[in-house]
Amino acid sequence: MSLALVQSRALLGLRAPAVTVEVHLANGLPSFTLVGLAEVEVKEARERVRSALQNAGLEFPHNKKITVNLAPADLPKDSGRFDLPIALGILAASGQIDGARLAGHEFAGELSLSGELRPVRGALATSLALRSAGEAARMVLPPGSAEEAALVPDTEIYRARHLLDVVARFLPPQAEGAAPDGRQGEPGGGTDDGWCHVQGMPPAGIAQCDDLADVKGQAAARRALEIAAAGGHGLLMVGPPGSGKSMLAHRFAGLLPAMSVDEALESAAVASLAGRFTPEAWAVRPTSSPHHTCSAVALVGGGSPPRPGEISLAHHGVLFLDEFPEYARSALEALREPLETGRITIARAARRADFPARFQLVAAMNPCPCGYLGSRQRACRCTPDQITRYQAKLSGPLLDRIDLHVEVPALPADQLLAAVPGESSATVRGRVAAARERALARQGKPNQALQGREIDAQAGLQEDAARFLQSAAARLGWSARSTHRTLKVARTIADLAGEEHIGPAQVAEAVQYRRVLRQAV
Repeated sequence: MSLALVQSRALLGLRAPAVTVEVHLANGLPSFTLVGLAEVEVKEARERVRSALQNAGLEFPHNKKITVNLAPADLPKDSGRFDLPIALGILAASGQIDGARLAGHEFAGELSLSGELRPVRGALATSLALRSAGEAARMVLPPGSAEEAALVPDTEIYRARHLLDVVARFLPPQAEGAAPDGRQGEPGGGTDDGWCHVQGMPPAGIAQCDDLADVKGQAAARRALEIAAAGGHGLLMVGPPGSGKSMLAHRFAGLLPAMSVDEALESAAVASLAGRFTPEAWAVRPTSSPHHTCSAVALVGGGSPPRPGEISLAHHGVLFLDEFPEYARSALEALREPLETGRITIARAARRADFPARFQLVAAMNPCPCGYLGSRQRACRCTPDQITRYQAKLSGPLLDRIDLHVEVPALPADQLLAAVPGESSATVRGRVAAARERALARQGKPNQALQGREIDAQAGLQEDAARFLQSAAARLGWSARSTHRTLKVARTIADLAGEEHIGPAQVAEAVQYRRVLRQAV
């Protein structure tokens, strides 16, 4: 047979559209042509496949005109994931393996020159896309990639270490029992070590973070962290250098409840798409801490083809932005839509990709350029104009989308040394988990995700609390968004207290976390 079809998958954002690798061998001037909107790394597969086949002891059809088409032709293809299906297509077209037995399987893997299979990025994203589409295909993947893909329930994943391990499974009936390279096994000469069915592994659980008990004092900041964790709210901490802002932020992930299976799969799929997934991070909420010199593309995603940014890599986890005003203005303003919608759409002239970005923002900043505005330990050296320009780097619409603003003052040395350890992360996490369970049982989502009519329907606001909130909003000049976000924070405070309705006490506490930055410092 001179024509063979092998199934594979491309990556387009978190989608995995099907790709049919068509291989045709014909008489004529020997050549190897690869078509189908392939990027440079895909076109380089010609040399990798040729060397892998020869070094594995398989026959490469040197005297044939080889044409490989990656269909559909208008779908962009990148990475070395098509090396394995191209090699199998050549072997099937030349009669070295049985092309009919390839049906029902999908292949992806990069080939080394010796024929060893190397991991490809996005294996878990591909497997998740297959399950979401309701397609039941057997996937054959390299080591590392197979273990990723097998994390998705109800999938059939096989791991192959070498090209010969795959070939041995698809030999023609008359050739079964003796694979190339002298390998023996069943069926078709494969080895148990080289080819196996891969099962998913259990979740790792809660992230092993530093304990909140290490933080001495800072009762207001600790309370704000607990509210943020319980309701999924964003948090901005303002204070002088050395007051403990970064210390608090790095312990925030340890307060969040364990991830559900769906949350773990979504988070791991994004990490897999970026090539940053590790088995140790499975079902552990991620914490992303980009440096303040990162670009807007690095933060929100982009490039060609579009790749997820730090906000998507922090999906269902924490995005910690230290030195908040030092980030580029374009990068900070790009956060506004994802903070509201939980998604980011990367649109380019040639293609478009949609990534999830349901992260919890924890930001930290100094109150002024020198950092000591309002400090009792050192005098501030900044002029009023310098302070205004520094704080003006954060726009009103961005601050409006951060639910909690809290001061983190520096503790005097005597209080710091005499302070006793606070509550542990495990204790606080227990209260956070209970509050989240109340919210999920009531409305099916965290309080921060409530939108529109859901806020009024689920708030349970008492009349006197409503009057208090209206008065505060009018006096402080709040926008409608600020008022709604304060209401959602008050709902979280009531959940932490086990209250069914929001009273004046919960509203009063929520109002103090919505002060404008210039008033707070």
